[in-house]
Amino acid sequence: MKIVVLKFGGTSVGSISRIKKIAKIIHQHIKTKKKVIVVSSAMSGVTNELIKKTKQISDNFSPSEHDVLVSSGEQMSCALIAGRLNHLGIKSRSWLSWQVPILTDGDFKKSRITNIFKKRILKYLQTGGVPVITGFQGVNYENRITTLERGGSDASAIMIAKYFKAEKCIIYTDVEGVYTTDPNVFKNAKKIQKISYEEMLEMSSLGAKVMQPASIQDARLNRINVDVRSSFVNQAGTLITKKKNISKAKIITGVSFTKNDSKITLLGVVDKPGIAASIFEPLSKNFINVDMVVQNISADGKQTDLTFTVKNEDTIKTEKLLKKNKNIKFKNILIKKNVSKISIIGVGMITTPGVTYRMFKALAKQKINIQVISTSEIKISVLIGKQLIRKAVNALHKEFNL
Repeated sequence: MKIVVLKFGGTSVGSISRIKKIAKIIHQHIKTKKKVIVVSSAMSGVTNELIKKTKQISDNFSPSEHDVLVSSGEQMSCALIAGRLNHLGIKSRSWLSWQVPILTDGDFKKSRITNIFKKRILKYLQTGGVPVITGFQGVNYENRITTLERGGSDASAIMIAKYFKAEKCIIYTDVEGVYTTDPNVFKNAKKIQKISYEEMLEMSSLGAKVMQPASIQDARLNRINVDVRSSFVNQAGTLITKKKNISKAKIITGVSFTKNDSKITLLGVVDKPGIAASIFEPLSKNFINVDMVVQNISADGKQTDLTFTVKNEDTIKTEKLLKKNKNIKFKNILIKKNVSKISIIGVGMITTPGVTYRMFKALAKQKINIQVISTSEIKISVLIGKQLIRKAVNALHKEFNL
């Protein structure tokens, strides 16, 4: 049995007219003689409205009841999709997570799928039916509804593709695929035909909003080919796949960037074993995400300067935690807000020398000062002034012929 999983995002099911349109897309896939499993998000804006209601009820709304309420958005969209398919003469029904069932583990609001029972869905597929399954949710071992983290419908679709051994998982959204950079910043950004899991994971973690990093990681671990495309236009999208499936990998695949970061530097930190752990432990306990850590050693080896970045909104909290931390000693703390991290990403740089030089040269030509540098196997990141992002993106796009 050849199976394809189709996932539709909130904008794709955002109105009755759009639901009618995606029903036609589903019909086209049925004509290919493959069995189709549909996964749907809530209609655009519905989840936010439901969350807003919980806050109006209580500042301490029960997490378990939160998940019961918020999961109703996907139930509505799935019922509407199945209803439209039936109207077109296609056998279909909605399937709620507990009816499949889809088992989850972990806390409410951020659970993870641990198992999917296939028997009922396979039986329904064999009768010619099109199951429309609620994304973003499951049931735990106490038979309580749980939701995944935001963007979790992608994770639902990918895990369904894994358990049903689907040929492909197609994510229908409001963008035509993955681009070399944000088209809103650089108008000549190009759509990428194929991108590796590793590259997509880096781009997503650096601000590309096509998919959540956790969903990409699920696809990578389970080797699920993911096709990201638009439900609004009939065009090929971007295939997220294994590196070996990309015949001619470019040196650089894309340019990503973050906004609204802050650079924090501790001067004259006493250099001894465990000092870095002592600095970052309270930040971790307060759920402050730290990025781009750089440490310099002084000439005498007794003191060090340590620089790292956090989001702007965490700056004041970070400063307070550092100043009241009795386990560390430092001479001064310097804070610079409104900086941005810009990164070039590509598996091709693994075997290509000179990429770092070319990046730095391109930025230097535009008189862009580099404040911090960090690298990984397929990524080079630098910290620059937020106001220079557009100029930097344009320079790097041109330098690497993206």
